[in-house]
Order: sequence, then structure tokens, then C-alpha cells
Amino acid sequence: MQLFYCKDIASGSLATLDAEESRHAVRVLRKRAGDAVDVTDGRGGLYRCTVVEADERGCVVESLECVNASMCECVSADASATNAITNLSTLHLAVAPTKNPARMEWLVEKAVEVGVGEITLLQCDHSERSFLKTDRLERVALSAMKQSLHLWLPAINPAVPLREWLSAPGFPPSAQKLIAHCEADKPRIPIADALVAGRDAVVLIGPEGDFSEDEIALALETGFQPVSLGPSRLRTETAAVYAACAFSLINDCRQ
Repeated sequence: MQLFYCKDIASGSLATLDAEESRHAVRVLRKRAGDAVDVTDGRGGLYRCTVVEADERGCVVESLECVNASMCECVSADASATNAITNLSTLHLAVAPTKNPARMEWLVEKAVEVGVGEITLLQCDHSERSFLKTDRLERVALSAMKQSLHLWLPAINPAVPLREWLSAPGFPPSAQKLIAHCEADKPRIPIADALVAGRDAVVLIGPEGDFSEDEIALALETGFQPVSLGPSRLRTETAAVYAACAFSLINDCRQ
């Protein structure tokens, strides 16, 4: 299945793909009027569509039916069409940007493919980069969502100071709260033992220099549980993907 994205698509209506999606559909895949295409709104909806106007500047499609029962009124009888893509629980990664922007792009790509629900960038005491534009990361996330046939486009939140974020977190109160740090002399448990299948989770991943002692103490005071990501010292982007994979495996086993 080749998946396209249009946030404004709705059942039984016409929609126009943006310029990038249109170029890919018409110029690269050579879609023509009458061809069938699959389009997601990035919010869990999967729409069976037909190309009405094959214009690479704005390809117009007609939505014939929605085949995702969780988000749409019209449901296809083919259950295999909704393959996936609705998770029982979601993971929110809160991670300090790496010094090299390319590593963050890699992180976002792999985390989205694994199935992360949201990513927040953090400014920490030991951060080597406190600011990173999110527009490029959002494009990477969109590409990864389509590549992996997910129907949910994760939010990429701009960088915020860790202390500020801890005082007003953007995640459900019922979510598990975990902080992965490298202080071996402080009590930690393996992340696989801490995660509970079926529950939302938020995981804090620090910068290359790790969280400061004050930041760790503050996270613990606000209810975060300290976890380890194995015996190796991991790079920031590797640690984030490790956490995403652990969350996915725990929940895949439950299903």
C-alpha cells in the first residue's frame, strides 16, 4: 500500500493533496484520473480515494470510504485494511536535542517508524544544543509515518526548559513517568521491568552529558521513576530509540 497524507480529508468529499504529496503521486508514481489511492489524515483515519484531477501542483482526490473503524463513520468490511495502526497506548519521548541535527532527524525517523506518539525537545543543564527548528523534523516524521503505514502523525514539540516542562507537563496524569539517566550509583530498574503494557508512558532522555543531579532530583520529586537502558552507555538518539523499541515490544506482546 502506498500511503498519502492530507490533514483535511473527510469521508464523501473532495480534497487536494499539498504540492509535495501531489508531485509524488503524479510525477513519481504516475497516478492518473480514476486511479485508486489511500490517504490518511494523520489522526487515525484511512480513506480509500480516487484521483479526480492528476495535477502535480495540487492533486484532487475524492474520498469514497473510510476504512478505519476507530475514527470514521463508514467502515470497510475488509478488516485487514486497518492493519495497524491504532495503538492501545502511546509513548511520549521527551529528549534533549543532539549537537548534530542529523542525529535528531535519524532519531525522529526511527522512533516514528517504531510507533512513538509524541516527541518533545528539552533544554537541559548539559545541553550542547538548546534550540532546533521543528519544521524539518516534522517533515521527517511525516515521511516515516507514511513509510511505516502508520495513521497517526506524532506531534514534534519545540524545545522547552526541562524545569518548565516538569512544572506543566503535556501528558495524561495517568501515564507512566520514567527517566533514563546514566548515574550508576543511583537506584534504577531496567526499562522493560518498569513499563506496563497497555498504559501510556512518558520517557525522559537526557543530552550527551546526561541530566544534571539537580534535574534528576527534580524529576524524581515530580513522580518520575529512574530506569536503565542496559549496561552500555548509549548516545542520546540511541537511548531514545531503545526506549521506543522497549515500549513497542512490551505492548506488542500484550496484543
